[in-house]
Amino acid sequence: MLTIIGSSGSGKSTLLRCINLLEKPTGGQILYKGENVLEKGYNLPKYRTHLGMVFQSFNLFANMDVLENCTTGQTTVLKRKPEEAKEIALKNLKNVGMDQFVSAKPAQLSGGQMQRVAIARALSMNPDVLLFDEPTSALDPEMIGEVLKTIQDLAETGLTMVIVTHEMSFAKDVSDRVIFMDQGVIAEQGTSSEIFDHPKEARTKEFLQRIHS
Repeated sequence: MLTIIGSSGSGKSTLLRCINLLEKPTGGQILYKGENVLEKGYNLPKYRTHLGMVFQSFNLFANMDVLENCTTGQTTVLKRKPEEAKEIALKNLKNVGMDQFVSAKPAQLSGGQMQRVAIARALSMNPDVLLFDEPTSALDPEMIGEVLKTIQDLAETGLTMVIVTHEMSFAKDVSDRVIFMDQGVIAEQGTSSEIFDHPKEARTKEFLQRIHS
């Protein structure tokens, strides 16, 4: 569990979008299993199938019900048979507590429910890494807890996750590693305790003091 924290505009979401190539990096490397995915000739479509993405605005297909949202990627991208896709989708919807809403359209769901469907959809693609871009920022306060609990439960399964978040207490509790970004660069990184309890950089200390106050 890697969390990316920092002020708005510090580059957190851009970094996340570079990892799955929604943004094209202008330099550097993205290493996946030891290989640089930016090298000419690398199989980018296949690389993308190993990454799941959960957006802050849910991005569910409004014209599809919950089950269809969780199966269409499996059948079109991974070429799974419909029955297999349905079985995998139902398992993941149950894991996030949304298996009773398989026939509902997104418009019939709360924000927290939509985000949990989005998580189930991403999980149904069997990703190696799940990327979360501020998954609670569009939610009402009472819905934030249910989504964070879902993510925390996933963390306990051992799934690799990278999360951009403003929820500092959550980041402190669940992170194996924390990156603090400032003005487009990684200003400091370390364990949860190192960043939250013993930050070294003045920029990190100032950010955390501002958050706490």
